[in-house]
Amino acid sequence: MPRKKRTGLPASGGESSGTQEAGRGGGRGSQPPPQQQGAGGGGRGSQVGRGWGPQYHQGGRGGGSGSGRGRGAMPQQQQYGEALEYQGRGRGSSQQGSQGGYGGGSGRGGLSFSGPSRSPVPELHQAMPAPYQAGLTPQPMPSVPSSSSRLLEHSPSPVIPQMQQLTLHQEGSSSQASQILPPTSSKSLRFPLRPGKGTSGMRCIVKANHFFAELPDKDLHQYDVTITPEVSSRGVNRAVMEQLVRLYKESHLGKRLPAYDGRKSLYTAGPLPFMSKEFKITLIDEDEGAGGQRREREFRVVIKLAARADLHHLGLFLMGRQADAPQEALQVLDIVLRELPTTRYCPVGRSFYSPDLGRRQPLGEGLESWRGFYQSIRPTQMGLSLNIDMSSTAFIEPLPVTEFVAQLLNRDVSSRPLSDSDRIKIKKALRGVRVEVTHRGNMRRKYRISGLTSQTTQELTFPVDERGTLKSVVEYFNETYGFVIQHTQWPCLQVGNQQRPNYLPMEVCKIVEGQRYSKRLNERQITALLKVTCQRPREREYDIMQTVHHNAYHNDPYAKEFGIRISEKLASVEARILPAPWLKYHETGRERDCLPQVGQWNMMNKKMVNGGTVNTWICINFSRSVQDSVAGGFCSELAHMCHISGMAFNPQSVLPPISARPEQVERALKMRYHEAIQKLGQGRELDLLIVILPDNNGSLYGDLKRICETDLGLVSQCCLTKHVFKMSKQYLANVALKINVKVGGRNTVLVDALSRRIPLVSDRPTIIFGADVTHPHPGEDSSPSIAAVVASQDWPEITKYAGLVCAQAHRQELIQDLYKTWQDPARGTVSGGMIKELLISFRRATGQKPQRIVFYRDGVSEGQFYQVLLYELDAIRKACASLEPNYQPPVTFVVVQKRHHTRLFANSHNDPRSVDRSGNILPGTVVDSKICHPTEFDFYLCSHAGIQGTSRPAHYHVLWDENKFTADGLQLLTNNLCYTYARCTRSVSIVPPAYYAHLAAFRARFYMEPETSDSGSMTSGTAAGRGSMAGGGVARSTRGPGAGAAVRPLPALKENVKRVMFYC
Repeated sequence: MPRKKRTGLPASGGESSGTQEAGRGGGRGSQPPPQQQGAGGGGRGSQVGRGWGPQYHQGGRGGGSGSGRGRGAMPQQQQYGEALEYQGRGRGSSQQGSQGGYGGGSGRGGLSFSGPSRSPVPELHQAMPAPYQAGLTPQPMPSVPSSSSRLLEHSPSPVIPQMQQLTLHQEGSSSQASQILPPTSSKSLRFPLRPGKGTSGMRCIVKANHFFAELPDKDLHQYDVTITPEVSSRGVNRAVMEQLVRLYKESHLGKRLPAYDGRKSLYTAGPLPFMSKEFKITLIDEDEGAGGQRREREFRVVIKLAARADLHHLGLFLMGRQADAPQEALQVLDIVLRELPTTRYCPVGRSFYSPDLGRRQPLGEGLESWRGFYQSIRPTQMGLSLNIDMSSTAFIEPLPVTEFVAQLLNRDVSSRPLSDSDRIKIKKALRGVRVEVTHRGNMRRKYRISGLTSQTTQELTFPVDERGTLKSVVEYFNETYGFVIQHTQWPCLQVGNQQRPNYLPMEVCKIVEGQRYSKRLNERQITALLKVTCQRPREREYDIMQTVHHNAYHNDPYAKEFGIRISEKLASVEARILPAPWLKYHETGRERDCLPQVGQWNMMNKKMVNGGTVNTWICINFSRSVQDSVAGGFCSELAHMCHISGMAFNPQSVLPPISARPEQVERALKMRYHEAIQKLGQGRELDLLIVILPDNNGSLYGDLKRICETDLGLVSQCCLTKHVFKMSKQYLANVALKINVKVGGRNTVLVDALSRRIPLVSDRPTIIFGADVTHPHPGEDSSPSIAAVVASQDWPEITKYAGLVCAQAHRQELIQDLYKTWQDPARGTVSGGMIKELLISFRRATGQKPQRIVFYRDGVSEGQFYQVLLYELDAIRKACASLEPNYQPPVTFVVVQKRHHTRLFANSHNDPRSVDRSGNILPGTVVDSKICHPTEFDFYLCSHAGIQGTSRPAHYHVLWDENKFTADGLQLLTNNLCYTYARCTRSVSIVPPAYYAHLAAFRARFYMEPETSDSGSMTSGTAAGRGSMAGGGVARSTRGPGAGAAVRPLPALKENVKRVMFYC
């Protein structure tokens, strides 16, 4: 599969493109949901946090007794991403805000760190939770905890040296951004142990695509392999080793069958009869084919004993008696089990593909899909397990190049000459592709394409002798091979290196079979590939079982040699189905609360718990096929739907709908915006822009969002032409949900949140973060990665999230701007960053400072766990300490993974009580045994109902937990939050803060200027919008990872946009 991760925007509604109507839930629970408590009115205003600066009250434009829909005026001095004033229906009118945030008014709280800025191995201390009393500021936490709670016991110096109280640091212009370097050591770092297994929910049995693997009792040896001359191709290395084993297995290798990783390591079950030995191997170059002189290549191979691979420690780890997974031993077993499929199939990453494993399907533009399977050995509670899953990916069709070009351009290529854009498209698609020539009979010599010639074939000449006599390519092919070139107007393929280029006419070349297409697929190709990969659970399970039988591990000579035995049965695993939470809606609706059924519900008879206000709005139509009258009718229907859903929506727009041309998007938006502002008069703003887009709108959507959110400061709702004509009630209801949160409303709230019944969240002010980094598409080798962090801005409700985004170095996974300091000429060291700003805005919005932090981090692979935790937890710590001395709220850091290959199937596909309508396991299914980590705190949770295909459960792995969650506590919190996703009336597959961070990061990619989306320059930072680089000076990055890679900052979001869920 091409990386799903972060290249495409999920359909509205996450797992669904529209909310499916679900029958309303049956009987209510015995304990009726309590009345909604006021969220943001009186009561909180009187608290003044020590060192967090004074607060002031601000009046809204509406009363506080349930009907007020006013918005409080924003404070003048605002920091990036700070205050989120949310005031909708039923909210009290008083809001809190603290000028300057933590430490703002009292001149205290800003800290800098004494001592060297590059502490070699920082310590991360467990923060001790302080007893919470409502209305009181907690006592400062002890700065040095007991040694038992230290993370890095061997550290020579603490991460936070003696903190000196300095003058307040304010955000300001920077002359130089000096970044913290990440911690460098993971020694002594232990992820939390599992705090027991969960017990909540209804017990059941599910099957998992894990197959038990018996741990071998063989004596494994590792040998270093040196092949000279060195080649970069694993294929050539394997061919050399294959030849060596064929020739010398009996005579020199002690009859052992070794497993080879294709690079530098060879493994055997038992020792070879030497410590070091040199072999000479001759390979015949396959590039020449049968008809001519074949080139012989000689290689010198040295095999030298390196180490004994220790399986004893792997056994201890699986039994839970050793903390670290012995990666080397796991790697050996993985290599052994990959040896046979590598010779049979085409390996790609951890997967294997072949045209023999299923029907090839055309994807269009010269590509086809191949079926295959993923295979990986994993340590689990049941012992070693082989995880096997079905897979498909795109390959280049083995076509003649002329046919490939005709498919790529999707037209008859002989009818007109190639344009410049055609040439660019062909060059991009063919660069790096291997072709074989067809004009020399059996001599099918292979070449790799390096580019296209700038001249046409008929213009091309090359020297044929020392005197420089020129001959044309057309003449040469005719005289030498009797081949008449037809497409003389086309360029030639350039093969070989730039110094000695070879020219090959396209019509004598055919693409070599078995080349994976690794560049970005277009939308039609993605749709075609998804159709192939989308399988119902029953079919997928059957195919996985067939793959295991077909692979016949019991007959695999390598598995036999190493004593590895693989079960042929799917693992049966105990699971539990967590209950759905009660959801609160507005008191004025016919239904004030709701219990979702099978992961879904609907808005019938319900009103949003806090309806937002849209007094002033306009509509712009960019679709040719939609007349202004149709646009007007659509807007009226949408306004009516928003009104009956509980919003205060003025049915009359400021100006009538207007049509505009997509290529003039900027001019049209700005003109209409200024006309509307002029009509509204001084001091009044537009609340919403409704936009009608063509169904295929290219870059129009992204341009529009960039202009609205970073230039005009306007939230917008885009609607496609097909929906405007269809105008279904279901679609309008979904769009109303999105509009409500974009203008600061809330759609629903967990009843348990309002009644303060969520363990470790309701007892004291808690902020929940979501963070993600999206990387550029494959093939874009220089554009920046984009990090996004969102954080809840309401407590106890936890449904509103403010988001910040920043660009950072290409493919950098660590989030660079969580915390940063820079030097200001006037004020010295200034600190800032995304965490600090979101903590300040939580304080402004709620009047409380967070006393717990839950941080859901998306998109981190297992190999990066230590690195991400050390760097990002350290940044969270420093951000907190920079706000107030000894302010260290306890942190729980959870990684959310969707890109894994574990699938769960119902024990009986025919039992209607154990599957949903799509045949998938029921939403709320949680597994924390057998296939999970032997000792650490992780679980699989399928929180959503399937729609099509096989549901992929999310995998949650706790890397740090100072809040001491129980298994039930974290599993229930995570599952319940999945029902609060704003864009649809369904539970979603990953926890909403992580989902929102992904949406925000995806949105921010549109903010990059078109000419810079492929190449970055200048420095990263959300600071750009705050004036730190406003003078045009480029701040030099001194950060650790990715240092030296300068990145152009994103344009800053406008303040009023930042305060709402603009990314929904």
